[in-house]
Amino acid sequence: MNPTLEKPPAAVDDLTVTGPWKFDRMVADVFADMLARSIPQYELMRELVAELAVTFAQRDTWIVDLGTSRGDALDKLVRFLGATNRYLGVEVSEPMIERARERFAGYIQTGLVDIRALDLRTDYPRVNASVTQAVLTLQFVPIEYRQAIVQSAYDATAVGGAFILVEKVLGAGAKLDALFVKHYLERKRQNGYTDEQIERKRLSLEGVLVPITAQWNELLLRNAGFTDIDCFWRCLNFAAWVAVKR
Repeated sequence: MNPTLEKPPAAVDDLTVTGPWKFDRMVADVFADMLARSIPQYELMRELVAELAVTFAQRDTWIVDLGTSRGDALDKLVRFLGATNRYLGVEVSEPMIERARERFAGYIQTGLVDIRALDLRTDYPRVNASVTQAVLTLQFVPIEYRQAIVQSAYDATAVGGAFILVEKVLGAGAKLDALFVKHYLERKRQNGYTDEQIERKRLSLEGVLVPITAQWNELLLRNAGFTDIDCFWRCLNFAAWVAVKR
């Protein structure tokens, strides 16, 4: 019998955050709902990321997910590509690692999936990857480490492979940035968050989630050596790129 993926139980995000942001057990339990209600066009973004990853996946190479959290990004690829590839989820939060390992328990036993505790500020997985994903991950890494991480991703990418980057971004100017944020927060209210929850989360994330401009993110990719770079999704203050190694 083939191992099956255990989908984590759904939980509603009704947290009112206090203190500095942490990816603790409470956040891990409601993370799927939090993302779906906080990021505009979230399901579309996830579908596009998965479709592009499948396009660039090369047989007998690794698929790497940096900041895998509960393993949502890997889930779609394991289901579609199966044993043609091996899958590595990198994560630093212990509660998230626990949830991901529970989810992929059967595949971890067969050696197809590896959920690894690793801090990207000090280490990088030594694998031959055709696809590396960083979905809403680098924004939580101090800016001074980001170029080195993207460089490591480039060095670990097979020729013809791709790096897929999704980030919260700053607008090109203060007025447009404020406009994007205004509409973004309105959508969070429409999705059931109270003004108190929104404000407490904003204060909690200050200095923890540090976005940069779309242009700066593209420069990180180009400086690492990627030459074919394009933005394939943008909604308000969120954007996604695919960068191919030639």
